[in-house]
Amino acid sequence: MHRCGLLTSFKAPVPLKSISVDVIIRGFVADIVSELQYQNKEDNPVEVTFVFPLDDEAAVYAFEGLIGGTRIEAEIREKKQAKQEYDDALSEGRQAFLLEREENTSDIFTCNLGNLPPGAEATLKLRYVQALAVEPDEAVRFVLPAVLNPRYVPEGSEGGTITQQIPRVSTEALPYTLSLSAKVESPYGIIRVDSKCSLIQNMLEDCTAAQVSLAKGHQFDRDVELLIYYKDVHKTSAILEVGKSGTASGSLMGDPALLLSLYPNILAAKAGQHVPGEFIFLLDRSGSMDTIVGTSSGSLSRIESAKETLIFLLKSLPLGCYFNIYGFGSTYDSFYPQSVKYTQQTMDTSVQRVKELCCDLGGTEIVKPLKAIYSQPCLEEHPRQIFVFTDGEVSNTNEVIAEVRCNSHSHRCFSFGIGEGASTSLVKGIARAAGGSAEFITGKERMQAKALQSLKKALQPAITGISVNWELPAGLEATLVGSGPRVIFQGQRCLIYAQIQGQLQASGSMEGAAVVRYNFQNETSTETTKFSLQLEKTDRLPVHRLAARALLQELEEDKEKVEEKQLLALETSLSSGVVCSQTAYVGVNTELGKPVQGPLLHRDVPLQALMAAPPAYYMALRSAPKYSCANIFHKRSAAKLDDGAHFSAMSSSSLLRMRSTQMACVVPIEESRTKEEESPLLKLVSLQNADGSWPHGPTLAAILDLSEAEISGKAPANVASDIWATVLAVLWLHLNAAEQKDEWELLEGKAVHWLQVNAGDQLAKCVKAGNAVLGGRVSPQVFGL
Repeated sequence: MHRCGLLTSFKAPVPLKSISVDVIIRGFVADIVSELQYQNKEDNPVEVTFVFPLDDEAAVYAFEGLIGGTRIEAEIREKKQAKQEYDDALSEGRQAFLLEREENTSDIFTCNLGNLPPGAEATLKLRYVQALAVEPDEAVRFVLPAVLNPRYVPEGSEGGTITQQIPRVSTEALPYTLSLSAKVESPYGIIRVDSKCSLIQNMLEDCTAAQVSLAKGHQFDRDVELLIYYKDVHKTSAILEVGKSGTASGSLMGDPALLLSLYPNILAAKAGQHVPGEFIFLLDRSGSMDTIVGTSSGSLSRIESAKETLIFLLKSLPLGCYFNIYGFGSTYDSFYPQSVKYTQQTMDTSVQRVKELCCDLGGTEIVKPLKAIYSQPCLEEHPRQIFVFTDGEVSNTNEVIAEVRCNSHSHRCFSFGIGEGASTSLVKGIARAAGGSAEFITGKERMQAKALQSLKKALQPAITGISVNWELPAGLEATLVGSGPRVIFQGQRCLIYAQIQGQLQASGSMEGAAVVRYNFQNETSTETTKFSLQLEKTDRLPVHRLAARALLQELEEDKEKVEEKQLLALETSLSSGVVCSQTAYVGVNTELGKPVQGPLLHRDVPLQALMAAPPAYYMALRSAPKYSCANIFHKRSAAKLDDGAHFSAMSSSSLLRMRSTQMACVVPIEESRTKEEESPLLKLVSLQNADGSWPHGPTLAAILDLSEAEISGKAPANVASDIWATVLAVLWLHLNAAEQKDEWELLEGKAVHWLQVNAGDQLAKCVKAGNAVLGGRVSPQVFGL
């Protein structure tokens, strides 16, 4: 059987029967226990391999098993040693289990359970803690990843990736179930908990805690996401946690650890007319970007959604800036040899070219276009900001992050993971490496809102020059773990970790304080947060684990003094229990009376297929080397193949490469997406001029559902046609697209600024007349009146 990440006729027995997840969420921290329950119904012992994703910011810190009534606690070891112990145990007929992280990415793990005897049951319990991000609407977001897409292997790379070996079945054919229960706690209060999945939930009367669980029938075709809305979410908080019992003081795990959570409410500046900057948009045009996704406004392919987003971004750019658009796949191209000034002509040309883009560049090679961008000299007084849109399916994640980090002095990077299964390691890693922010677009979310939110961050001043001073009683001192944050954008949370050293004197104060100083709009501000020195006791030590994870990320992504930092990372991982690329967990049942007898059968746990489609849809790939992409489309309708047919065997590496170049061809022609009529909002946005104004003409009249004569006839006397048209366009946005305000807020700001400069005293009467024409009551305050 080939196992290439595409739909297969997987018929082997699967010992994994269920996954149950228990979550405790406090503020911006989630502590998770995941139980994998196995049962061997075969006549021989089995070895089971389960490959699964975790969030990039998750810190795996404990692993244990219950096999045949015997509890086995796994130990963290250097990876080579752990693998050797596991292999030795299997060869000796002993039961063993192994947990390791992929070498080149931090968000894929492999769990092996070996020598499970016939009829035996086993439960493996995985513990990890995760720092949570904040959505643009201020929801704290927890995600349990369920979708793991194959990672594209760049041309010239040695070997493949573990994702190539995973068998795929339809969602309905998955042989195991998922249950999830989560407790949400906040002393400040919880407003509500939302999800794209069906939930059963109960809230305490005082709203300080909520219990939620997945409703029965949850499907594995999407990630499990919880959106938690807190009261006083911007209030800075501190958690002080006792050190690990029995561990020597002076070490990260032995000393108390403090977590300081910052989520400042930065006031956004009004949209101005001239903001310096060089804005570079890097768009994934690989085959997988042609995947159809459901959105709140219907079904679009990822590339179509990205194209609409680019149009909104282009219309929202300020005059006086520079920009360029790159596309990448196996190769890359750009609209211009170097960034061009943002003018009416360059904007019009670019919008037209965006509309013509398609998934025609093959695989997912991100490093090459990044190097091409970095080879271009930066423009004086125009800070460079790069926006990367990708479904994140690459295997050389660390190489990409390293390239971004090496050039972090010259730019900021804002990244967007598109679709279920986008690599959190890649998307978060490149944003973190270059002082930007990361967003994920899943389910029915519109890409436009999150992209425009990031552009607002890029256009707004950010908090910089962040430093922390600790006010502690005599005998105590605090040391920052890692280098600390460099920048905080509007709508971005920041977690700061510190190690508390020394001895609290009996007569000393039981309170400390963190004094955060930072620069904002050329002014220095100070914020003081007090915290109790009464240590919170917990066996799980989530603050310590997250501090270790933050330090490990920093050490593994920094390519200076590599050997020295690898050694420090190894020591940190072994002492904290947090898995890194150099370590793994291994557990061996040493109490087994006699060796497990019989030939050992290997079983892979399948994941859901990439597409919910019958196998006949993939028939074009059976002889893909023979046909070009265009030929596949033409020959598909003539071919006959029933739904029970499957792929012929192919080598996994060649098929994975082929998938990336020809995925657009997988959808049958009768179900391929025909070009849809543009939405009225997109039509209106596409019509806007670079300076923010709208032209009067038949296209605008059609959008407003009026004739040109009606528009002209109801205009106030002596008002220029473009001023009148612009007022009507802004009013239409408020009357017909209010729910999508996040998407057009910036371009509206340009329009209002243009009106204030050009309309003068006529603006008030234009607004009044426009409301009468469109039947609205939009406040004049929208126009600054």
